[in-house]
Amino acid sequence: MSWGRSSAILFGAGATLLLSLLWMPALLPVASRLLLLPRALLTMASGSPPSQPSPALSSGYVPGTVSAAFVTCPNERVAKEIARAVVEKRLAACVNLIPQITSIYEWKGELEEDNEVLMMIKTRSSLVPALTDYVRSVHPYEVAEVIALPVEQGNSPYLHWVRQVTESVADSSTVLP
Repeated sequence: MSWGRSSAILFGAGATLLLSLLWMPALLPVASRLLLLPRALLTMASGSPPSQPSPALSSGYVPGTVSAAFVTCPNERVAKEIARAVVEKRLAACVNLIPQITSIYEWKGELEEDNEVLMMIKTRSSLVPALTDYVRSVHPYEVAEVIALPVEQGNSPYLHWVRQVTESVADSSTVLP
């Protein structure tokens, strides 16, 4: 098999992988690494030096130090009140309100369906426990949804801003509601 044909197979596989992502978006992190493989093989075969690390890798951001937390609220008024309070208390740098979501869930043995507002809260990962405590103390639901996911990558200046805005709270030992 010639190099031209084998590289065409590798690049064809990349196209197939990209099309598969339309059906399985959860594979995106793995696929992005796999798509670099043909380029890496070509670099090794040519004897040229490896490329420089991307700016995102050398940005100084430590993956997972910022989190995106999600909270559902019964209406926009409640969501805005909580959002304003967590930003004022510097438990969050920013809160996005996503109106008109539909939540379907089981509660006390019954299937429920409610219209809600979703809050997407950007904060330091170290503040998630204090954020959770605050939301629980003011939220009207018996069991408030507060879930957080660590941010592995993103726009470095934005992630730096989130950390900077929430810095004074992260340095204190307690946060009161």
